[in-house]
Order: sequence, then structure tokens, then C-alpha cells
Amino acid sequence: MNLVIICLDTFRADIIGKGQKLSHVETPNLDRFAEESVCFTNAFGEGQPTLQMRRSAMTGMRSFPWRWNFDRRGHWHHAPGWHKIPPEQDTLAEILRERGYMTGLVGDTYHMFKPTMNYTRGFMTYEFVRGQETDNWKGGTPEMIAEGLRRSLREPDQYRKYPALVQYLYNQRGRKNEADYQCARVFRAAADWLEDNHTNAPFFLWVDSFDPHEPWDPPEAYAEKYMKGYKGLDFIYPGLGGERSSEEDERLEALYFGEVTLVDRWVGHLLDKLDALGRREDTLVVLTSDHGTQMFDHGQVGKGPDHLHPYNTRLNLYVRHPGTPEGQRVDGFVQAHDIPATALALLGIVQPMEGQNAWPLVMGKAASIRDHVVIGWARFCNGRAEARVSVRDDQWNYVVGVGYEDPEPELYDLRQDPEERINVVHRYPDVVAMQRKRIEAVIGQPLPGMMNECCDAGPAPISVYLARNGGV
Repeated sequence: MNLVIICLDTFRADIIGKGQKLSHVETPNLDRFAEESVCFTNAFGEGQPTLQMRRSAMTGMRSFPWRWNFDRRGHWHHAPGWHKIPPEQDTLAEILRERGYMTGLVGDTYHMFKPTMNYTRGFMTYEFVRGQETDNWKGGTPEMIAEGLRRSLREPDQYRKYPALVQYLYNQRGRKNEADYQCARVFRAAADWLEDNHTNAPFFLWVDSFDPHEPWDPPEAYAEKYMKGYKGLDFIYPGLGGERSSEEDERLEALYFGEVTLVDRWVGHLLDKLDALGRREDTLVVLTSDHGTQMFDHGQVGKGPDHLHPYNTRLNLYVRHPGTPEGQRVDGFVQAHDIPATALALLGIVQPMEGQNAWPLVMGKAASIRDHVVIGWARFCNGRAEARVSVRDDQWNYVVGVGYEDPEPELYDLRQDPEERINVVHRYPDVVAMQRKRIEAVIGQPLPGMMNECCDAGPAPISVYLARNGGV
């Protein structure tokens, strides 16, 4: 059995399939894939956001709590847990390579490929598709990106305040058509890898798309699907617009949804290639995401440790396994570090991991593999490792800071308040005590706890350059 894992960044888990909150967003290829797969409806992160989730999904080991102080010089940013894979942890690619698998990685999630990172461990081939966000790929002059600046900023001459936008616009110079967009390049390259290597069976391919992470910059036709006739500014980074009008908010939403639909189109390209090569019946395909984002939920846009609700912390997790009944939904709690244990079990490989094989839930051999989940999200801080942590079970979501005294802990009764709007932390001290013990079991010390990782400044090169040349 071959293995393909597709990881999407900032892709909400309430879009794909019928009956979802955002099922009006067009995702025909992913909808079809979902109908052919097992859907884990209560999949959550373990350590988040970007690198933390991928590390646990690649190793089967928890990434939270933050505990390592590896060299990160040359890397940005320096949020807790934002570092390489520890040398004592085996990766899924290493495990499979030692068992004779051809292993390949294709992705544009540039954090994985930066200096001091080692997320390519175990991959016989890897292709870094350059150009996302502050990937320091291309340079230039402001005149070269003047049109993009005018389209994205109220005051284009103030571009030095927005280094991430400047670097992104430099990187995207020269795009001519849809095939030149980031996710198209990723999935085209992944399809080419399959073309070259599908007869080197068994094979393992990890495809990592940074889209639909911001900047939300789809081709115009994709945004038009969700808002027609707009003539204003496009705040492809949601934080650039300052106070936006209602029309600008609607356009921002259209940009995200358009990017989601663009990703769907190119995921479909890869899945079609797998079918065309005759590999559907001997290939296990896993589709997941690292987290979601707020899209005006609770009145806000974006994601982060201060909003540990399902639109942020829940993951897509679909597994298409030949011979398994299609369209099955599994409601038991699973987490990112269960992905490799589950995949390996389906390949007939046993490997000790902290994550657990979730397939007994599918086969009806277990009602659950855990009765709650603990999710740590890195919190930017001054010199010390901090996080906000959500511990979630069938009735409660408790959120509190770790590594510092949190003045505003939260508790939500999911049965009475499924939208998690009413903080009842002071009404249920027994529930709070139980949830705190669950967190303490993971961090190995009483709350608020202290983690030994440093969290120091690490600005992108473009940020330093613009600051030294008239910026802020």
C-alpha cells in the first residue's frame, strides 16, 4: 500500500461536505473526496500553529509542551515550539524509507525549509516551491510592485510599514495565469512527482500547501464567485485595512473563500493524476489541515491563541482507504499526533508513538481512544515560552494560559452554548479543577507552569531591511 498525505494550511474544518456551516463555499473535488473517505469529525490540533502541528503529524509525538531550545538563528519567527524536529524523534518518512518506500516531499510552507529546520528528514527527494509570504526569495524595487501596493494599501507610499506584503509582492512578480499561483505550482509539482515515481512502489508522498493561509490572493475569477463587481481595495492580509467598511469585509471573506476554491481545484488535479496512473486501489490518501481561521466568527478575522474555538483548533481529517466503506463519519476525539500511528497501522507497520491508531474507531472495535483533547497554541511573549491551552471534552471547553498567570481563563458549556460565547468559568469550580488537572498531566507540573524554551525576537529579513531604510 502506498501513502499520500496532503496538508493544507488555515483551511477551516466546517467547509468540506454537505451540511457544514460554510458548505456554500465551492469545493467539489474535496466534497467528492470526503464522500469516498472516512471523516473524523472531532479531529483537533495538539500543538499549534504551523510547525508545531506538522512536527506532531510527522512524528506521532506531542509537540506541546514547549521544551526544547534548539538553535533558530536565521529563522523567523521565534514563537514557542517553532523549531526543528528533535533528533531523537523518528519521522514518518524515515520509518517508511527504512522499509523500502520511495519518499518524497513537495511543499511551499516555507517555514519547513528555512535554515535550522530539518523537516526534510527521511525524504529521498524534496521540492521547495518558493514564494509564500515572507519567504526571502526575490528582491526588487517598490516601483516593480507599485500596482500591487495600490491594490492592497490605503496609503501605498507607506509600504515600509508592511514588509510581509512587500516580500510577497516581490515573490509573485511575473505571474501570468492561474498555473503560476502558489497552490497550483505545489500540486502540479506533486502530480509530476507521482508521474515520475508511481512505479517505485511502495511510495510515500507528503504534499504541503501553505494556501489558503493569508495572503488571500486568488485569481479574480475565484473571488468573483463570492462577491461580484467589487472595485475597491483588496486587503489580502486582513490586518492591513485598519477599520474596514462592510463592503471591504465582504470582499475579505470573498478572498478567503476564493482561495479555498482555488486550493480545491488543484487538490483535484493531484487526485485525478493518482487515478490516471491507476493508483487509487493501492494508495492510502490522508487529507488534513493544521488549523482554521476566524471568518467574522465572534466578530473577528484571523486565528491565534486568544481564540481557541473550533473554527481555529479543529482540523480536517479525511482518510481514503481502499476497501473501507465510503462516507463514514467517526465522532471520537483524535489529534494530529494520531495521524502517523493510524497511517502506519493501515500499512501494517507497528511503531511506538505517543499518538494512537484511530482506526479501531472506524472498525467499531473501540468507542474512543481518548475522552478529551489538550491543545496548546503558541503565544508570542518576551523571552519565555508561553501558550494558551484548550482542554475539550464532550461538554466543556476550558481555556487558560500556561507559562504565565492568565487573568482571563474561559469555560464554555458546549451543550448549552455550542457557539462558545458565554464564559461560565466562575460558575463551575469543579469542572475547572478537573480540566486543570488534565492540562497538568500533559505539562507535568502544576499550573501555570514554566517551560524552559526561550522565545526571542526573530524578524524576517525584509522587516529588518525596511526598518533600516525608513520603516518602522
